[in-house]
This record gives sequence, structure tokens and C-alpha cells, in this order.
Amino acid sequence: MIGNTSRQEKQKHVGNLSGQVAVVTGASRGIGRGIALALAEEGATVYVTGRTVESGSSRLPGTVGDTAAEATRRGGKGIAVAVDHGNDAQVAALFAQVSDEQGRLDILVNNAIHLPEDINEPGGFWQKPISHWKMIDIGLRSYFVAAWHAAQLMVPRRSGLIVGISGYVGVTYTLGVVFGTCKSGVDRMARDMAIELKPHEVASVSLWQGFTFTEGNELRLKQYPELAAMVASDAGSSVEFPGRVIAALAEDPHLMARSGGTYIAAELAHEYGVVDVPGRTPRSVRAQRGSPIWGPV
Repeated sequence: MIGNTSRQEKQKHVGNLSGQVAVVTGASRGIGRGIALALAEEGATVYVTGRTVESGSSRLPGTVGDTAAEATRRGGKGIAVAVDHGNDAQVAALFAQVSDEQGRLDILVNNAIHLPEDINEPGGFWQKPISHWKMIDIGLRSYFVAAWHAAQLMVPRRSGLIVGISGYVGVTYTLGVVFGTCKSGVDRMARDMAIELKPHEVASVSLWQGFTFTEGNELRLKQYPELAAMVASDAGSSVEFPGRVIAALAEDPHLMARSGGTYIAAELAHEYGVVDVPGRTPRSVRAQRGSPIWGPV
């Protein structure tokens, strides 16, 4: 079992994703971009999805092409695919492309989400636009659709890893009703998928990422100074940190023993001996923000 494996043994399995194929959703920028780069750095072929294809078309920097090009420079192979994850036909076309070009899929990272520009504004749910529900559409439903397609490729091969990006918000109030509902749903969906995928040797997990210094969060820290006081410098991480943790998970020979669980990225990093880009391991804030509900199935 994983809990009895030495750190030296774990480290031997980290860092070799050559020949593996991954899809990372919402990877024009932010956490998705970081995950794509981290997986590519380990040698994976990474399909980078997102809506931003032209520089300057978003208020934040980054395009799918930029991420794919950097992924290739990192040593893997980046493939940019423009996908609106609210469009089922585009998602279906993405996985058909993966199947046609690679004949396999090893890793799906569901990361895409719609975050309203006014998400940090105060007020009750009844005072905010109903359109905030789009966080559920692009952040929960889209995870199910992508996983549905991914399973078609993974189950016949009896191998694969599906990761849902979540956070402490799954159990602790953060930024409103819809955001919390979305992320708690990601955790539960990962677990129930794991139950159905277990006989087919495909793993499904939810990964709690703490505060991440994305382009959007850097901007929010400037717009909302009160947020800066809430962010512990030793708990925050770079956008590449969760990708390094996912790479370690993918290389773990005991991965199926993890399936169905919700995990804190900082805690898994400690177990696997993974460090963030600055060479440190972000601190878990389980004691302050709450513990995952779901363990392995």
C-alpha cells in the first residue's frame, strides 16, 4: 500500500511520462497552463484546450498556442486545440482528434471553469446575477462530459487517470454559493466515477489546490487588498505545482489505491517528495480551512 512505501521508492517513479498522452482543459493560462507545462516537462504529449486563440482577445495574457509551444520547449509535445467546454460538439471533436492521432489517452485533467469578473464582490447569492450558475456549467458539467469521453478511451485499455481540480472551497465557504456547490460537486463526482471505473483499472481523484498565483489571482490581489492579508505566503503555490503532483500520481504504481479520494496537493507533494518551482513545498491549510470528505474507494 502507498502509505507503507518509502519516499525513495516513490521518487523513483516520478518524472517519466514519455509516451503518455494527456488532455488538460482550460490551459490557455492559470492552473491549466501550469499543469500542461509540468506534464510536458516529464515528456508527455499534452492536448492544451481553451477558448483563447489570439493574443489580446482576453484581459489576461495567454493562448492555447502559447501554452502548447512552451510545452514543446519543455521537452514534451504540446498540441493546441480551441475548445469551448460549454459546447458538447467541440468537446466530442477534441477526444475524436486525440483518438485518431494518438490511439490512447492516459491522463485527463479537468480544470476549465468560468469565473465571473465580479466573483469577489460582496453580497448574497440573491444579489448576484443568475448567470453565475455558469460556474456549474463550465466547472462541473463540463468535467462530466470530458470524463465521459475520456473513459471511452481509457476503459478498453484498462489504464488511465482522471483528475478534477478542486479546493478547500469544497467544504469551506469561499466566494459564494455557486462556487462552493461547484467544487463540492467535483469532489463527489470524482469519487462516484472511481466506484464505476474501479473494475476497469482507471483511477479518478479530486485534487485540492490552495491559493495559486495565477494571472487572475495576481490581478485580484491588486484590486482587493484585503485578499492579500488572507493569503499565507507559505501556503500559496505557482501554477506548475499541481501539475508536478499530478505527474507523481500518474507515475505511482499504486495509483489505484488512491482512486476515489480527494487529496490536498500540498500533502501529496510531501508524500511524493515533490517541490514547487521555487524549490519548496507549499503548506497544507487543512487545519484552517477543512478536511476532504472522501477517501479512496
